Amino acid sequence: MKIIITSIFVQDQEKALKFYSETLGFVKKHDVPAGEFRWITLVSPEGQEGMELLLEPNQHPAAKEYQKKLYEDRIPVTMFGVENIQKEYERLQNLGVKFIMKPTKTGDITIAVFDDTCGNYIQIIQQ
Repeated sequence: MKIIITSIFVQDQEKALKFYSETLGFVKKHDVPAGEFRWITLVSPEGQEGMELLLEPNQHPAAKEYQKKLYEDRIPVTMFGVENIQKEYERLQNLGVKFIMKPTKTGDITIAVFDDTCGNYIQIIQQ
């Protein structure tokens, strides 16, 4: 058994697709109609056959509450690995991404946290 898809709730799928592809650099793998919404997944450009990130609409009341509470408490919903966190931090800042935690070394890792503009905080990590 292996993990093939992980999802995050988003307030607006189109806005999320734009942010995750144009700003973060992920590659769209699937974008198909699914009722009133879409099945949108993205992958890393370095691993297009690897794990997919599903942009899940937060229409269910439980999803909205979950997303709202994590955001209010400033808890990241997921973590993405980067090779050079300082370089990625500067690149994203230059694109207008708002960070709530600048790169911070904790033990053997360095982390930073930013707002994805879709109702989530995302953590990046350099190991």
